[in-house]
Amino acid sequence: MDWLTAKQLRDEIASGRIKSLEAVKQTFEAIDKCDPIVGAYVSTFKNMAFDKAREVDEKITAGKKPGQLAGVPVAIKDNMCTTFGATTCASKILENFHAPYNATAIQKLLDADAVIIGKTNMDEFAMGSSTENSALRQTVNPWDTSQVPGGSSGGSAGAVAAKMCFAALGSDTGGSIRQPASFCGVVGLKPTYGRVSRYGLVAYGSSLDQIGPVTQNVEDCAMILNVIAGHDASDSTSVEEKTAPVCDYLKDLDEPVENLSIATVPKFNTGADTQVQQALNDALEMYKNLGAKVTEVEMPHLDYAIAAYYIIATAEASSNLARYDGIHYGYRCEKSADYIDVYLKSRAEGFGDEVKRRIMLGTYALSSGYYDAYYLKALKVRNLIRSDFTKVFQNCHCIMMPVAPTVAFKIGEKIDDPLQMYLADIYTIAANLAGIPAISIPCGFDSDNLPIGLQILAPAFAEDRLLRIARMYELQAGTKPVIRPIVENCGK
Repeated sequence: MDWLTAKQLRDEIASGRIKSLEAVKQTFEAIDKCDPIVGAYVSTFKNMAFDKAREVDEKITAGKKPGQLAGVPVAIKDNMCTTFGATTCASKILENFHAPYNATAIQKLLDADAVIIGKTNMDEFAMGSSTENSALRQTVNPWDTSQVPGGSSGGSAGAVAAKMCFAALGSDTGGSIRQPASFCGVVGLKPTYGRVSRYGLVAYGSSLDQIGPVTQNVEDCAMILNVIAGHDASDSTSVEEKTAPVCDYLKDLDEPVENLSIATVPKFNTGADTQVQQALNDALEMYKNLGAKVTEVEMPHLDYAIAAYYIIATAEASSNLARYDGIHYGYRCEKSADYIDVYLKSRAEGFGDEVKRRIMLGTYALSSGYYDAYYLKALKVRNLIRSDFTKVFQNCHCIMMPVAPTVAFKIGEKIDDPLQMYLADIYTIAANLAGIPAISIPCGFDSDNLPIGLQILAPAFAEDRLLRIARMYELQAGTKPVIRPIVENCGK
């Protein structure tokens, strides 16, 4: 059943033609063979997964209707709280932390009869663009093991790309779903801020973080979004149904958007690699052949997105990570003179270099005398960027641009140059600053056979339109096999 998508597998299990138990068994066989190479998982839940699969199979055998995900094996990023297994955020400071509750998105998966296979690797506290900042293990790109899988949701993207699960959840603060999806040749969606509950998601940047799906194709993405979207009273940033109703994202998915109008920002896109720009142009030509109108627009404040983002995100990180003090929970140093010493040593020993860097940057931006000069100014720029998007969307259905300036880069290539690593997010962070939905879909390969992603952005809460536009391309271009040559012969 390797060739099945998540939705196809769901339908086969729900009809009784395939057992969830068999799908889960095959998934763990793939993990046993491939994960020693890819390094996508930090923990797996074999006994729990088999128990859940049996429960789903018994329900179907008894003639009961299963949930929307009916026994489909799903992975989750290791920054979402669960009552099962540790929630580490790939950090030494949370290495042995066990949450007392399930994140809302996780509970919704369980209620929909998904089988949670394990937790995936990530950059520590979601801070990074390559998954090289994990304190637990190295994750590689299934297309080429010398390349990074992207970050911070690199484990989720790698697991889906190597077919070690049928879908996964990631989190996106500045591109952390879309960029690894692009690098690994899969689909990744960042929903509108407030569309999916953040309750139980370990916070990095509270005004930017959003949970979303990583899948083989757009249809699977819509199916997962159907499950996790919706208002949550436990999350004060979750938008109420009366304000932004949740629709069935699968219902009209294959219906093209009539008179589709696409905006591009040529000046902003020029920083991308030549082959990435060519893939974008080829995708735009395909949309034109489908009847779409492409308009070039100017968004003058996008040039300031990187600066605004890294001030706002690091400031929020500084505040959010203050709770890890070696006293309440998490890692505690072995020797200390007093409680101040506990605090200092525990954080110094427990956090990695990138996390420390961002805490220091954020603390500086929030400090007396610098708040107005940096943080407040960044918030004003954020509003200008949001206004740029609002103006464009008055006349266009969506905006298209690259996901990243390049394809996946080599492991170690940028780890010692933080500025170059930060610039890898140049095309994705604006969507988080504006709070709008954005998706990455595969749109070709470079000369080294590494995947290239197309990014599509839409107005707030227009996920249904966004998915339909992405599906137009996917149906026209055709989907590519997900299992990659580098892992097809794992274990043989």
